[in-house]
Amino acid sequence: MVSSATANTSALFKFDLEACGGRLEIAGCDEVGRGCLAGPIVAAAVVFDYSTFDLEKAGPLFRRLGDSKKLSPAAREKLYPVIIRHAARISITSYTSRTIDEKGLHKTNLRALARSLETLEPCPDTALVDGHLPLPGCSHAHTPVKKGDSKSACIAAASIIAKVTRDRLMHTIHQRYPQYGFDQHVGYSTLAHREAIARHGFCSIHRRSFRCELPVLED
Repeated sequence: MVSSATANTSALFKFDLEACGGRLEIAGCDEVGRGCLAGPIVAAAVVFDYSTFDLEKAGPLFRRLGDSKKLSPAAREKLYPVIIRHAARISITSYTSRTIDEKGLHKTNLRALARSLETLEPCPDTALVDGHLPLPGCSHAHTPVKKGDSKSACIAAASIIAKVTRDRLMHTIHQRYPQYGFDQHVGYSTLAHREAIARHGFCSIHRRSFRCELPVLED
């Protein structure tokens, strides 16, 4: 009997193999941190080479592969080294809160995705990007895939690489700014985060261009 998790994983790899069109090497790209009040946007691109990829051996290790946002931190950490071990190439791009404020969130987001593909050496002919819009100015041909992190194995892998990378960075930043609780919410707009901003003001990694309603704190 095939479990739902295994069946879903098989579907993700099948999607990639069909998208390859016989080329066997494919790149997937995704980003995290778009909706945060603090910290960078991080994008990652992951290449799987299905001419050398042993799906039978790797399959059990990838049973939890999928949208990084739906996985627990422990599951993402467990998958992170597995993806690195089986990927042919990986690239990671990040842009700081200052760049987001200066260039705008949308442009920075698209540029981070494009840059991740452009820094692959080389980038495969088949490249899939999570989202519904093409990346303006990207030097490599690519195909947007709406909700791609739940459809494509390489996009899901890129999502996990980007998420773990960003979360680890925010945990490190927490040591510098412990009053904000970055080790818990990693910069997202939780009530605890907004209460910390109301008490302490903004720090150097907060995005000044973002509006957030701060709670009224009692004395």
